[in-house]
Amino acid sequence: LTDIYPTDQAWQDAKDKFLAELPKIDQFRGTLNLSPQHLVNCLETVNELSKEYSKLSTYANLAADQDTRDSKYLSMNQEMGQIGSTFAAKAAFIEPEILEIDRSAIELPIKNDKKLAIYRHQLDNILRRKAHTGDKGEEKIIADASLMSGASGGIYGTFSDAEFPYESITLNDGKTVKLDKSGFSIYRTLPNREDRKKVFATYMGKLNDFRLTFGTQMYEKIKSDMFYMRSRNYESCLQSSLDANNIPVNVYHSLVENVNTNLPTFHRYLKLRKRMMGLDELHYYDLYAPLVGGVDLKYTIEESEKNILAALKPLGKNYVDVIQKAFKDRWIDFYPSDGKRAGAYSNGGVYDVHPYMLLNYNGKYDDMSTLAHELGHTMQSYLSNKTQPYPTSQYPSFIAEVASTFNEALLIDYVLKQIKDDNVKLSILGNYLEGIKGTLFRQTQFAEFELRIHDMVEKGESLTGDRLNEIYLDITRKYYGNDKGVCIVDDEIKSEWSNILHFFYYNYYVYQYATSFTASSALSEKVIAGDKTATEKYLTFLSSGGVDYPIELLKKAGVDMTISEPFDLTVKKMNRVLDEMEKILDRRKK
Repeated sequence: LTDIYPTDQAWQDAKDKFLAELPKIDQFRGTLNLSPQHLVNCLETVNELSKEYSKLSTYANLAADQDTRDSKYLSMNQEMGQIGSTFAAKAAFIEPEILEIDRSAIELPIKNDKKLAIYRHQLDNILRRKAHTGDKGEEKIIADASLMSGASGGIYGTFSDAEFPYESITLNDGKTVKLDKSGFSIYRTLPNREDRKKVFATYMGKLNDFRLTFGTQMYEKIKSDMFYMRSRNYESCLQSSLDANNIPVNVYHSLVENVNTNLPTFHRYLKLRKRMMGLDELHYYDLYAPLVGGVDLKYTIEESEKNILAALKPLGKNYVDVIQKAFKDRWIDFYPSDGKRAGAYSNGGVYDVHPYMLLNYNGKYDDMSTLAHELGHTMQSYLSNKTQPYPTSQYPSFIAEVASTFNEALLIDYVLKQIKDDNVKLSILGNYLEGIKGTLFRQTQFAEFELRIHDMVEKGESLTGDRLNEIYLDITRKYYGNDKGVCIVDDEIKSEWSNILHFFYYNYYVYQYATSFTASSALSEKVIAGDKTATEKYLTFLSSGGVDYPIELLKKAGVDMTISEPFDLTVKKMNRVLDEMEKILDRRKK
């Protein structure tokens, strides 16, 4: 992290300087309607402070995630949360004052003032949301509320990563292993079925022991979402969340409806998995096991780097050179360790430096795919930061997962072309279907769960851990065809919701994995086919940051998310892969 600040003391000095400069915002209060120059000066000052705040908070956040048990960095992280709330409260007058200015008095200067033109999209977005913006006093209260609104996520992170009493089990071979989050991710894939069954029963059972605690955290998170919904005059938490990126609510509902309509295709995959594993009855705990016996796909980090660089060659030398730099210059924290934050992410929050990546790499194909995934995020952040001025460098969350899943598509296409052995090919194709399962069907399952529990609380209903268990189990059994005998979802799976950190940190985020997957499927097919124009459009998309609304950015890239075509193309490709796998199986049988 020394590329951000050379020492913790340097961070402290920069933080003190930031706090000393924060009062600069006050000089603009009540002046924004005086002239375009006053407006530009205010926006430039706030954006410079915002850039510095992002740098400070990113350093604290990354340092804390290396070991969530380290109270020093936890304290720094908490401190930045409070400072962020103070910053937002000081700047709370800006949007109400802009809304007092006649729209034409803003639009005309934008055409002639290059400095103001940089803020065109930002200003349009403010004016668009006029009906959902309060006066200066109301906006300050809303900003101050951030001191409390992040409590659920903060408590969940510390509890689940640092203090949760994860259990150990003894496997069939006599080895004793710890089932923390990283351990569960590894040992749920074991080839021995009794081991897998034990792993799921133990891990999910332990989560269930704390369902009251997790349930309370979830309930408090949704109440926080409701506060913002009501204070900004939205009809629902869903509308409140999606309007931030100007996403029509029907995009969310259409996704859920389309996936439910196409569950037979998902069930076709599950039946294929059952056939390939030679099982009389497929259970949920079988879903992460190797599809093909005797094929254990393992990749060192060096092998993953080689494959990923080769797979991404269609995107050009500049793209590949930056990825090589990410490996060489230590932008990536690879391996699991005690206290380290679970999961994987890319953080591009430091505009003047480079993105950083956190992984928990275990040497499986999934880990290589995750590495390619996070490098997609990294490249979108890198290219946007290099191409765009800071005010338009941050891309909207709705398109964030396009670049990541795009990279996964190129990787699997490359790997398949290198393989001749039918068993290995089946395993890789199975991994592709696992990607569709995890990104399209599973994330939409989560999205439906999130929608249902928000609807309940908005109607005044209670939400306990036991009730959350019931709802989650009901939805999961529907998706996996439990009642049709497609895949048995055992009772202990009811507590899996408490293992999904997105529910506790974010508001209606997971659906974007699914929508982005369908968008990237449509875009990557063109690039893989060698369409140079499509490749150029895609690279322009990666460099566009937040210069426009996400639906429009994707249209320029070549895909329209307001119609069903991207989803239809994804399901069509899924069926093609299923056809190919069944042909290989039939050929082997003969």
